Amino acid sequence: MSTTARQETHAPADDRADAPAGDAAEVLLDEGLAKDLAAAALTLARRFAAGATLWCVAPAWEPHAHHVAVEFVHPVIVGKRALPAVALTGPGLVDAARLAVRPGDVILAVAAASDPDVAAVARRAPAWGATTLWIGNGPRPPAGAADHVLWVDDPDPRTPATGRFVLLYHLLWELTHVCFEHPGLLAPDDGCTDEVCVTCSDEGRLAEVITPDAPGGTLVRTANGEETVDTLLVGPVGPGDLLLVHAGAAITRLDEDGAR
Repeated sequence: MSTTARQETHAPADDRADAPAGDAAEVLLDEGLAKDLAAAALTLARRFAAGATLWCVAPAWEPHAHHVAVEFVHPVIVGKRALPAVALTGPGLVDAARLAVRPGDVILAVAAASDPDVAAVARRAPAWGATTLWIGNGPRPPAGAADHVLWVDDPDPRTPATGRFVLLYHLLWELTHVCFEHPGLLAPDDGCTDEVCVTCSDEGRLAEVITPDAPGGTLVRTANGEETVDTLLVGPVGPGDLLLVHAGAAITRLDEDGAR
């Protein structure tokens, strides 16, 4: 598939006569975005192959959440598999996602980088064991805000209504099914080939507090499930707080913006 998608424009004849030849088409998908799409599709295919559900959120543009979910659940091409996808809409998005998302699932957001609900969900996703994919336009989210970012740099606020987002998640759907045609690609990539990985064994893991007064310590949720940890080093905590935990203890608290 070509890495560049173009959309013909229909300017008045007088304008077209004076315009450079390259202005007759608008580049919708450059090489960098095409590579991002391919990487996101491979991750998504691997997660689906392992039993994931795709949770779709778009607080400011809820029709996009419904559209993405329908795209994956009801394939338009005969013979393509239906994939589990659900749109999460309405108020209380963080609470709804917290209840719905399970380890191994994927959260796909269509939103501006400034959307506070999507930012809060994305921050907590590692503690829930979920992979995140963020589609949007304008200023980008901070580095590391999501596992995969599919971004249109055009800051025009009308972009979400122009079809460019629809193009992105249609291509994401198509490329995900291309990956299914190559089963060898679907083996999970854990990023660690050594028998014992020094880096993995010595890093803090993100945890979200469930209850601070559980028997034996503070009950938290991590990508591995529920655990009880000691919070003596970080002081009092409350439900929903984000912590970095290591060796059964919370070693630091994270603010809402991810800062320590």
